[in-house]
Amino acid sequence: MFAIFRELRQYRELIWNLVVRNLKIRYKGSFLGFFWTLVNPLFMMAIYLVFIKLMRFEMNLAALLVGLIPWQFFVMCLSDSVESITGNANLVKKTPFPRFLLPLSIVLANLVNFLLSLVVLFLFLLILQYPITFSFLWLPLIIGIQFFLCLGLSLFVACTHVYFKDTQHILSVGLLAWFFLTPIIYPLSIIPENYLKWFLFNPMASIVGLYRQALLGISSVSILSLTLCLLTTVVFCFVGLSLFRKYEPDFADEL
Repeated sequence: MFAIFRELRQYRELIWNLVVRNLKIRYKGSFLGFFWTLVNPLFMMAIYLVFIKLMRFEMNLAALLVGLIPWQFFVMCLSDSVESITGNANLVKKTPFPRFLLPLSIVLANLVNFLLSLVVLFLFLLILQYPITFSFLWLPLIIGIQFFLCLGLSLFVACTHVYFKDTQHILSVGLLAWFFLTPIIYPLSIIPENYLKWFLFNPMASIVGLYRQALLGISSVSILSLTLCLLTTVVFCFVGLSLFRKYEPDFADEL
């Protein structure tokens, strides 16, 4: 574990360069460039404002966006990371460096986009006159928990894709199913009570709930949900990192 921190410190300039490269690639050739990071949430809000009026069950726009923006962060991390090793085959084969920096840099780049999207979301919530409560102070911890959850799963899918090229296709289907199993476009209140306990096994369901508690001020942040999310994230991150480090020495031979 301490070796990882030494590597992070030793290769901090490489991490910075990889993050900047990932941000530039995303908006390369576009007219607005990096400003799409701010414009996208605005378009999303306009689209879902129309969409929510067509829904048959009650779901306010603020709750929908507070769930949707963290979900987009989650999806982008995994979707971008799945080819982070196979898509950099020349770099992996020719340059000695810790390979986990590749998925890490992608998650960090998406974190930048996510934080900027949150700025737009904050302004939107202020316009709607949502109160800023003490629950807001839990937000950095919630973001940190989601970051490490995304990192652990990103390491897992990146490693798996080196050996099993169908991972990318399975991931896209899995994320779609995961989306509908997470209370984002529907309120948790419509879930039958008998099935509510199963949502404890879905870390994104708990994380979305924590974001809504912290940002909307509807209720105080649940310490139980926060603890369960933290424990789940530690497990996912440990498994993802352990698996990645185990097979990392063979990546160059497999590519």
